[in-house]
Amino acid sequence: MTLIRLSWAQGADTTVELPGYETPGAAGADLRANVPDGPVRIEPGARALISTGLHMEIPSGFEVQVRPRSGLALKHGITLPNSPGTIDSDYRGVVGVILMNAGNEVFEVTHGMRIAQMVVAPVQQATFDISDNLSATTRGQGGFGSTGVG
Repeated sequence: MTLIRLSWAQGADTTVELPGYETPGAAGADLRANVPDGPVRIEPGARALISTGLHMEIPSGFEVQVRPRSGLALKHGITLPNSPGTIDSDYRGVVGVILMNAGNEVFEVTHGMRIAQMVVAPVQQATFDISDNLSATTRGQGGFGSTGVG
């Protein structure tokens, strides 16, 4: 199991639950809104940066991917416009989640609400080299829909 060290941001409400897995088989741990000054209203079509109140220390060789919660997406149209968002292992700032309201009604983010999920994933860095000859494949240069629909 990978250890992610957490610390509270200045001004955060330290009684908000830490990220957690809701079921034994869950891949994502829920992140919660830390908005002690009151709810944040997101108008239809708008987006807002919601603080988790947390700093993370992610081990080298890993990232944290931030993804939408399916229930919020289905019931309210709440999604993450940069999904999945990446938190790099060398980032130490406060973790924020960009929420977008793709629904038809105003959505209110309340203090302690589960707003997104985080997945810890291994990362491999590559080296890059220019070449005049790339290996051939059956697909070749076919892109966007070239393998068929559905």
